[in-house]
Amino acid sequence: MATFTNQATLSYSGGTTTSNITTGELVEILSATKTTPDGSYTTGEPVTFVLSMENTGTTPVTGVSVSDNLGAYTFGAGTVYPLEYVPGSLLLLINGTLQPTPTVTSGPPLVISGFSIPAGGNASIIYDALPTSYAPLGTGQSITNTATITGTGIANSILASTTVPAATTAALAITKAMNPTTVSENGTLTYTFTITNTGPSAITATDNTVFTDTFQPVLNPITVTYNGVTWPDTNYTYNTTTGNFTSTAGSITVPGATYTQDPSTGQWTVTPGTATLVISGTV
Repeated sequence: MATFTNQATLSYSGGTTTSNITTGELVEILSATKTTPDGSYTTGEPVTFVLSMENTGTTPVTGVSVSDNLGAYTFGAGTVYPLEYVPGSLLLLINGTLQPTPTVTSGPPLVISGFSIPAGGNASIIYDALPTSYAPLGTGQSITNTATITGTGIANSILASTTVPAATTAALAITKAMNPTTVSENGTLTYTFTITNTGPSAITATDNTVFTDTFQPVLNPITVTYNGVTWPDTNYTYNTTTGNFTSTAGSITVPGATYTQDPSTGQWTVTPGTATLVISGTV
């Protein structure tokens, strides 16, 4: 609800006089909220946004257009965009019923147009966006995404925003390498496992992380190192009959990632925390 005032002026040969000031209230018929069901964002994973609009008026709001800033923020002398629209992901629902896809311009900004909201009705726009290299990373970082809504009969643009934080949990990945790829009987085979953590939180002993693998052909005997240090057999169990290897819960620890923003471009880079497990044995 917006307040407005008005005052008249009367000029004549003898001078000028003004009227009293009248005050009124303009009741907005369209309201909007923006939310995300995702609790946080992380590199490479899409974030879902939901824009909900309600028309409490007695006439439809036509010619609706939504301009979504995809989290734009100022960096240096320019503007950067931490989100990019995932083409084909947008859904439009009117009063809960799926509609044909409206006109979509990926941008930035993302623009959705060519639909109406019925009297006493509602509309919802749902779409996915991927974090870009401009998405701030690390604990305490976030993206604020704002949509601006216009339409016939709307006196002032309607704004709807939501803020989604950067993920604070660990994010592990593992790769496996074998050397050599051709080995003779009674030869030595070495498996190297590289564990990376692109999340800001370290994996510690209290996370009780467990590594498992089953080696075929079976390796016997074996030697095990973790980050270049020989592991005692209290850090794992190994079955020389089945080739099953299992680390003791909590033996795997991985530091958190570090993040830096290029001072000239504004782009963020990730330096993952890493750990290396090497298991060698006789075939």
